[in-house]
Amino acid sequence: MNACNPSNRQLKILVREWLIGNASEEMPPDLLQQPARRLINPLLSMLYSPEPIEKWRAVTAIGRLVAGLADKDMESARVIMRRLMWSLNDESGGIGWGAPESMGEIMARHQRLAEEFHAILISYLSPDENYLELEALQPGLLWAIGRLARIRPKLMGPTKKFLPPYLASPDTDIRGHAAWAATALDSDILKPVLRSMANDDQVFVLYRDQRLERISIGAIINC
Repeated sequence: MNACNPSNRQLKILVREWLIGNASEEMPPDLLQQPARRLINPLLSMLYSPEPIEKWRAVTAIGRLVAGLADKDMESARVIMRRLMWSLNDESGGIGWGAPESMGEIMARHQRLAEEFHAILISYLSPDENYLELEALQPGLLWAIGRLARIRPKLMGPTKKFLPPYLASPDTDIRGHAAWAATALDSDILKPVLRSMANDDQVFVLYRDQRLERISIGAIINC
């Protein structure tokens, strides 16, 4: 393998080996020397990994990579954001696994991209806008809302009116991630709903601090 100029297939292997074997954010030298636009494709492909930790580490890496790219080449970073948005469009022919999470992670790491694209992320919550009908995508969207709200709460204020239906979901994963998002917002609308859920002992898997943890919904609310 040519470490200086690996093929696309070799690059994908290197990226996967790094995501599997190293939980830290720092890429090894053979990846760091690659242009950001070469790394994005193998990272995006890892969003479809059946192994949750690989997918989530890819989300973290995409956020770091695109935020760094935006500091040097804002338009190229915008292209990647639009690519993620397109993957959630019915016309794309795909499903968009990991796209909301990646968008949230990118915006959590880059103020200007957050200012430009946060309203799009919020619109995926709204039945009157770009609502994500596939329930399997909703926990990831709610995770992204919670991630971004913890970093840029002023931008995410409008989400409070959309969260109550998600907090009432019979699906534990949706309800848990909705609680994760809602606890990041200072909202008189959400506080009584969260209080009513404080004894919810259903457990879901949450990604935070770059690890997966099993936690009850009540524990999230009572933190």
